[in-house]
Amino acid sequence: MSLLEVRRLTTAFRTGRGEVTAIEDISLDIEAGEILGVVGESGSGKSVTALTVMGLLPMPPARVVAGSVRFGGQELLGLSEMRMERIRGAGISMVFQEPMTSLNPVLTIGEQIMETVRAHEGISARAQRERALEMLERVGIPSAARRLTDYPHQLSGGQRQRVMIAMALVCRPKLLIADEPTTALDVTIQAQVLDLLMDLRDELGMAIMIITHNMGVIAETADRVLVMYAGRIVEEAPVAGLFDRPMHPYTRGLLDCVPTLEQDTERLVAIPGGLPEPGRRPAGCRFAPRCGLRVDACAAGMPPLVGGDGHRAACIRVGAA
Repeated sequence: MSLLEVRRLTTAFRTGRGEVTAIEDISLDIEAGEILGVVGESGSGKSVTALTVMGLLPMPPARVVAGSVRFGGQELLGLSEMRMERIRGAGISMVFQEPMTSLNPVLTIGEQIMETVRAHEGISARAQRERALEMLERVGIPSAARRLTDYPHQLSGGQRQRVMIAMALVCRPKLLIADEPTTALDVTIQAQVLDLLMDLRDELGMAIMIITHNMGVIAETADRVLVMYAGRIVEEAPVAGLFDRPMHPYTRGLLDCVPTLEQDTERLVAIPGGLPEPGRRPAGCRFAPRCGLRVDACAAGMPPLVGGDGHRAACIRVGAA
């Protein structure tokens, strides 16, 4: 049994134009201690998938149409808010995209970390402070004792991201969902944050789902990869297999967009067009309008994920191979 098992998950939102499906038929597994990378352009459904797992989408307008989310063998969909609050932080934690808007500007760093401890563990105020200090030191915040009394605006972007990680890990969860954990950070700080996540995974034995649009982040951190496009998974593979032998044209397009030191060109490669609007997605393969390899059969229906050895893709060319 996997630590997290998601089966055929579909989530929709109520809008002025009717109900719109955001993610559709999502299935994934995460094993204990594994790092699963989820990659795709903005709007692919990566964050909606994570927020559905965490039970953090406002309902309404959101609605889980179908599917199952099991964590440690327990079904999460349908749990009361009180029971989900016990799981969040202690079982599954999440690092959100932008630390400046995720942290409370009127509370000190120490108070925000201790608040998480109070919600899950009945320990004294002194023990809460010691736990908060320990986590700040563990994530590499300099002068951690002094930083406990600082406010978010007094920290740099990289330090705020480390504080978010400390808050997420202070109750030692089994699974960490990191949603774009290096967004808006310069490359040096980005590398430090990724190294920190890897070290904490090894030290604490937790699993990580890392959500990103950056293929370089995936290459550096993930054990397995899911590629999402327009609300669906279009490829899944071990990280080495994905980079060595991408099966789906969208995955190949993402990899071609990454510049290399060997390139001698004035313009970077780009995937033509853009993601379809959720309410206006094509009936067949959703990537077909942007795909240079499309044929008439691509419009007939959504191809299933097919392949072997843990490497599958949703493309009719894979099914015909």
